[in-house]
Amino acid sequence: MKTAFLLLILGLLTSCVMGATVEELIAQGDAAHDAAEHVAALTAYQSALALDAKSCEITWKISRSYADIGDEKTDQAERTENFKKAEDFARQAIEICPNSDMAHLSLSIAIGRVALMSGKKEQVQLSQYVKAEAEKALELNPQNDTAHHVYARWHRKVATLSGISKTFAKILYGGLPPASLEDAEKHFLKAAELKPDHINHYLELGITYEEMNQPEKAKAAYQKALALTSKNNQDKGYQADASERLKTLN
Repeated sequence: MKTAFLLLILGLLTSCVMGATVEELIAQGDAAHDAAEHVAALTAYQSALALDAKSCEITWKISRSYADIGDEKTDQAERTENFKKAEDFARQAIEICPNSDMAHLSLSIAIGRVALMSGKKEQVQLSQYVKAEAEKALELNPQNDTAHHVYARWHRKVATLSGISKTFAKILYGGLPPASLEDAEKHFLKAAELKPDHINHYLELGITYEEMNQPEKAKAAYQKALALTSKNNQDKGYQADASERLKTLN
């Protein structure tokens, strides 16, 4: 009975996709992405790619979906597999459209995710590529709020590295590029200015203020995150995090 039901659902989904145009499939993927339904988004984008194999937009959106899916996995091998696929598709997107800010941003995000699954030595090495690709995205489009967000996170991550990690980086690579919490703050603020309804911008800004030992500013950022309307379960997760962090500051 269960198998028959699954086959029925699969048939209905297939019938929705069959005959759809590339534009319609991208729109379906975008709607699923906005709802944080990342597997559904990937399925729609893959169907679109089958119709337009050289589409820059579809390719980087597939990269984004794999990164999102990897974030939701708990199994380390599955996380790594999805992040590697995200990196592969981001690199393909750059080959198709080297002047696309979203292609370079997707690669920055994917490499950052791969770094999370790597050892300390590789993390230090990969962090330089995360920075370079985020900077390229901002060079191509200074109004890209997500690129500012990613660049801000890079600054915070590197600025708060342990002394051992910094020494390790200096020995192996002559050190890391300059990074500061002040630059992290600046780029999170810019991201929030460009997209003021994005909850995660304020959550990460609050975390940055905590690192800067500015609890009142952190509280204000978390309160802003909680005041916004959540659009999906991912947003609700950000707000739950902001709420817990706010409690520790009160």
